[in-house]
Amino acid sequence: MQFDQLNPKIVLGVAAHPDDLDFSSSATMAKYAEAGAEIYYLLLTDGSKGTDDQNISSEELIKIRQEEQRAALLSLGGKGVTFLNYPDGALEITMDLKKQIVKEIRRLKPDVVITMDPSVIYSKTRSFVNHPDHRAAGQATLDAVFPLARDHLTFPDLYEQGLKPHKVKTLLLTNFDEQNYYEDITETFDNKMQALKSHASQIKDFKTTQERFHSMAILSGKKAGYKLAEGFMRIDLPS
Repeated sequence: MQFDQLNPKIVLGVAAHPDDLDFSSSATMAKYAEAGAEIYYLLLTDGSKGTDDQNISSEELIKIRQEEQRAALLSLGGKGVTFLNYPDGALEITMDLKKQIVKEIRRLKPDVVITMDPSVIYSKTRSFVNHPDHRAAGQATLDAVFPLARDHLTFPDLYEQGLKPHKVKTLLLTNFDEQNYYEDITETFDNKMQALKSHASQIKDFKTTQERFHSMAILSGKKAGYKLAEGFMRIDLPS
């Protein structure tokens, strides 16, 4: 399927942890921001478990990772980040979680929502098991986008607060093995690297990380006819 290139006005990225969106799609976010879009992040967990440093507490790690995420988003030209602070490693697909995502969708009214493809359980080609928080975040976000944010009779208390229904036009799902849509990130790959540099608590060998993601961007670019690209599974929703 051939898609027209996106030119969104408002983009909402929803992910489990600080750094998830910067690893997956930050060059695309930077591209949209440079074109005038408002970029927002919604992060569902507190990131309190992501370290091998045995001398740091969860409370300290939460503060560090939130500051890292704010700095990363600023380097991309983003507008703001909201943290829901569910416990890291224990994210569950609940109606309360979906409601909080719906609240942000109705408040911000994004054209495009970017999140993890929940169908990615593991990858044989890349030899990894997808974090359960990633899968939960992706599934809860899909449910929030359709049909929950659309229907005014869903969460009527939100409607009474003035948060009217909103129909998201496009979903971009991060799926590292299968894509049907690509963004040319030749001009914004360096923005992605700057964002990733902010996550010092998570990246111990930045040079290796840079090389790995540059190789991935080259591979995606070859598929799309660009020098460098980020790829997604794209779903355009009915208006």
